[in-house]
Amino acid sequence: MKRAISLFAMAFLAAMPAARAQDAVKIGVLNDQSGNYAEFGGRGSVAAARMAIEDFGGSVLGKKIELVSADHQNKPDVAAALARRWYDVDGVTAIADLTNSAVALAVGGLARERNKVALFNGPATTRLFNEDCLATGFMWTFDTATSAKGTALSVLREGGDSWYIIAADYAFGHQLTADIESVVAANGGKTLGTVRHPLGSADFSSFLLQAQASKAKIVAFANAGTDTINSIKQAGEFGIVDAGQKIAAMVVVLSDVHGLGLDKAKGLITTTAYYHDRDKESRAWADRYAERMKQMPGMIQASVYSSVLHYLRAVKAAGTADGPAVAAKMREMPLDDFFAKGAKIREDGRLMNDMMLVEVKAPAESKAPWDYFKVVRAIPAAEIIPPLWASKCPLVKK
Repeated sequence: MKRAISLFAMAFLAAMPAARAQDAVKIGVLNDQSGNYAEFGGRGSVAAARMAIEDFGGSVLGKKIELVSADHQNKPDVAAALARRWYDVDGVTAIADLTNSAVALAVGGLARERNKVALFNGPATTRLFNEDCLATGFMWTFDTATSAKGTALSVLREGGDSWYIIAADYAFGHQLTADIESVVAANGGKTLGTVRHPLGSADFSSFLLQAQASKAKIVAFANAGTDTINSIKQAGEFGIVDAGQKIAAMVVVLSDVHGLGLDKAKGLITTTAYYHDRDKESRAWADRYAERMKQMPGMIQASVYSSVLHYLRAVKAAGTADGPAVAAKMREMPLDDFFAKGAKIREDGRLMNDMMLVEVKAPAESKAPWDYFKVVRAIPAAEIIPPLWASKCPLVKK
C-alpha cells in the first residue's frame, strides 16, 4: 500500500511542472552564449525574442507568454538534454535560434518526435529543409547555399576563378564547403584544396600557410563567429592580401565587422538577410534593440524577433499552441514585419526571404557608429534559395 501511495506521489510530482506549464505559453531560446557564436546570436537573440513577446502584448489565448533561455555550449548532447527537458517537462512549445548546425539537427530530431516547433535562426545547413526537414521546423535566416551562391558568384564575376577553402570541421562547414565547390565549378572555376579546422580554433597559421602555398586567387573562409574573425585577423598578419590573394568570408555578421574594425574588414563581400539601415522599419526596430543591448543587431537577432512574432501570431490564429496546428498556420500566413515583409514559408519549412549582397565600408566611408555595410544589390529569394523542385524533403509533394 505504502509503495502504491509512494508511486502515486512520484507520478503526481513529476506531472506538476507540465501542469503548471499549461498556465503559460513558453518559448525557449537555445544558443551559444559564451563561446564561438556568443555574438552571432547569443544574449542578443534572447533580447530579440523578449521584444517580440512584448510587442505581441505578453499573452496569447488568455495565457501569459514566458521566455526561457540556455547556453548549449556548441555541444549537441547538451542541447538535446536541454531541449528534451524543455519540451517534455517544462512545457516549452517552441525553441528558437539553435545556432550551430549539429545542435540544430539534434534538437530538430526531438522536435519531430514530439510535434514541437523549432525555429532555426542561426544554423545554416540545408539539411534542415531537405533530408532532415520536419513538419514543425522552420529555416528562417540563411543557409549554406545562399551564402555560397550570393558571395561566391560575386567574387567569380570579378575573376576569382581559383579557390582554397578553410572550413569549420562540423556539419555547417562541411555543407558550406560542398556548396562553394558546386558554385565555383558551375561557373568555370576550380577549388585547389580544402582544409578543415576545429570549432573555436585560436591558431590558423598552418591552414593559412597551406592556402598561400596553393597559389589560389581566393582564400575562402567557410566558418563563422570568432573563427571568422580570427581567420581574417591572422590572414592579415600573414600578408595574404598583400601577396596578391583575396579573401572571401562566406558568413559575416555585423558584430564580426565590429570585432575586426573597418581597417581590417574593409572590402569584404558577404550576403546577409538583414541590415539595420536598409529602410525605416529596419532602422526603427534596430534603434529599439540598441537601447537595450548598446549595440546594433545582426541578421540572427532580427530573425529571432521575426520568427517568434510570427509564431505567436500563428498560435493566436490557430487557437492552440499544439505544434502541428501552429505550424500549419505559420505556413498559411505571410510574414508581417520588417525582416521579410510579405514573405511566405514553403512546404519544406524554408522562409522565402530576400537577401542582400553587401560590402564592408572603408573607415572613411563610414559616417556613424555601426555604419558598416553598403548594399551592393538586393537578391530575390527565388534567385538564391535552392528551388523546391530540387528538395529532398519528404514533406514536398512532387
